[in-house]
Amino acid sequence: MSDELATKTRYRVGGMDCASCAMKIETALTRLPGVSQADVSVTAGTLSVHHEPSLSLLSVERQVKALGFTIQPLSTTGKSAEVPEEQAGAGAHHHDHDHGHDHGHDYGHGHDHGAIIDGPWWKTTKAQLTIACAAALALAYLVGRMIPEVERLAYLAALAIGLVPVARRAISAAFAGTPFSIEMLMSIAAVGAVFIGAVEEAATVVLLFLVGEMLEGVAAGRARQSIRGLTDLVPKTALVEENGTTVERPATTLAVGTVIVVRPGDRIAADGTIVDGESAIDEAPVTGESLPKRKVPGDSVFAGTINTDAVLRIRVTAAAQDNTIARVVKLVEEAQESKAPTERFIDRFSRSYTPFVLVVGLLVATLPPLLFSEPWLEWIYKGLAVLLIGCPCALVISTPAAIAAGLSAGARRGLLIKGGAILESLRRVTTVAVDKTGTLTLGRPVVTDIVALARNERQILSLAAALESGSSHPLALAILDRAKADKAPVPPAFEAKALAGKGVSGNVGGETVLLLSPRAAAGVDGLSLEIEARIAALNDEGKTVSVLLAGGKLAGLIAMRDEPRPDSAIALKRLAERGIATVMLTGDNQRTAAAIAGRLGIEARADLLPQDKQTIVRELQAQGALVAKVGDGINDAPALAAADIGIAMGGGTDVALETADAASLHGRMADIPDMIDLSKSVMGNIRQNITIALGLKVVLLVTTILGVTGLWPAILADTGATVLVTANAMRLLRWQAGTA
Repeated sequence: MSDELATKTRYRVGGMDCASCAMKIETALTRLPGVSQADVSVTAGTLSVHHEPSLSLLSVERQVKALGFTIQPLSTTGKSAEVPEEQAGAGAHHHDHDHGHDHGHDYGHGHDHGAIIDGPWWKTTKAQLTIACAAALALAYLVGRMIPEVERLAYLAALAIGLVPVARRAISAAFAGTPFSIEMLMSIAAVGAVFIGAVEEAATVVLLFLVGEMLEGVAAGRARQSIRGLTDLVPKTALVEENGTTVERPATTLAVGTVIVVRPGDRIAADGTIVDGESAIDEAPVTGESLPKRKVPGDSVFAGTINTDAVLRIRVTAAAQDNTIARVVKLVEEAQESKAPTERFIDRFSRSYTPFVLVVGLLVATLPPLLFSEPWLEWIYKGLAVLLIGCPCALVISTPAAIAAGLSAGARRGLLIKGGAILESLRRVTTVAVDKTGTLTLGRPVVTDIVALARNERQILSLAAALESGSSHPLALAILDRAKADKAPVPPAFEAKALAGKGVSGNVGGETVLLLSPRAAAGVDGLSLEIEARIAALNDEGKTVSVLLAGGKLAGLIAMRDEPRPDSAIALKRLAERGIATVMLTGDNQRTAAAIAGRLGIEARADLLPQDKQTIVRELQAQGALVAKVGDGINDAPALAAADIGIAMGGGTDVALETADAASLHGRMADIPDMIDLSKSVMGNIRQNITIALGLKVVLLVTTILGVTGLWPAILADTGATVLVTANAMRLLRWQAGTA
């Protein structure tokens, strides 16, 4: 089946608490005719099915429900969060053929049918089953004390309450293509224990297994909340301008083009552009940026950010399901569905590992009695314990739990990484190729020097700003910004006009004022050799020089340059400390590139076309480098695509998530070493998890065969290992930049 003809349908799945659940669902669905691929994220609670358009989606839902999970299609309207759970269940048979472009985020609250929910843990089906099994076991103990002759029956009844649902799931999984599931190992061990007379232990082991599953569910729920918590940042309502008044409307109904009013202290309800007002915006909830940013009319704002000090009128630019936060959540959920190389290896390993454990358990139970006349009951008991020790749950979840937590932690700090494979690869980057304009630099010129000649600096700035008032040219904006920052007065200019290819002229305070290029100025009032040398020195520093003439005389010089970002030098130093080489690739001229590169201490390659940047990336790769290319994702698209990892700089709706493997919402250079540090933290966490999972198993295997430990410690240790591994992965949610 070709990918072009494939349809992708996404679902919200409830009741998953570890990676073996995901494996069961993926195996079962890929056996369905017409399904080419199924990707499950336990942490996000989502499922993506790639299938032929003709496939009946009822078969997908039936297969998932047969395994003991709940399933609900994700709506393409983005309004599923508004649907009460009771109604959502009734709508389980509407189907959503979205060809890979859904924006649904069903974060409904309320009761569940096996799902991990946002309410109290004891309301989940698994928790209620665990409580029922615990109560039955306690009752069996009391009955056994009072009426000893029915003790065995009482424990069998308690065992049945916990084991029947587990065994049903095991049988469903076996029919759906996963015969060696954790539930199957548990069921064999429990039934085997009954046959050798260890009924109390069998009932207790099943209870401990259910407690473990419940704890895994709680831990998985925490990870799920982490990324979904982002959606809670967007206010539920917005103040909309209608017929001269403001009316409160649900944020999910805001159409593109609607004008909303945001008061000081309020969260912004939608992505938009400021049409009136000026205020500092606290973007920390979305980008992790610590200082509020000053925003003026024409600037864009994110949903979920906080307006701090003035009333703003904002024109909505994205519907609720397409705003920055919805896109970040969707990106992270889809990234969690894509498996990392380590996770794929662990999946393959566990598929052969579980049957291997069954064989070992069988050999432990039979060989000593057959070959050495050891007691059968004792060695069958040890064989059953080996089955429980062999549960691969902790091992299987070791990688996806850490990857999911790492992706969520990054997203909450404005680092968007498209999948586990990218997150794993980042730590191996050896060379970072960086675009100059807008990446290493601010992407807009600023006034760097004012050379006072016949007038003082303040007067030069005032006269230049007067001529440039109302212009939107980048150099004009640089002069106006500097005048505003220095609080220089801007008098009115009369008869102001542009002189094609030369500059601007006008009348300010009764005298003729000209702001010209050096070449044009030399033609009007010949420049002295000293002034020409001064201009040449500024040009050598990569600066653009404008000459101000007032009353027919040379008044002064204004030099401008696209300056490095405040964090660029520190970010490059951090990369160098990690042994990572850096190179600047720019289409700018050699002189400007050398000036910026010299200040930042980076190698520069200048005068490059987009295809030249791509060629350089290929050359670096041919020399054995693993290259990360950082750029704005537009003129850098060929190089971003060619690099091992493409990282787009920018924020909001303009972020080049489609072409890049990762993106920085802040658009800060510091995010590049941060991404590499996050990758190293995640891989370190995975190594710890695998060590915990396998280490405990080896210890218990030895102690069981030696007769030191039995069924209870085996299942307790397996459950404990799974909870430990999950809790260790969850530590990544608290990851902070600069902690690696």
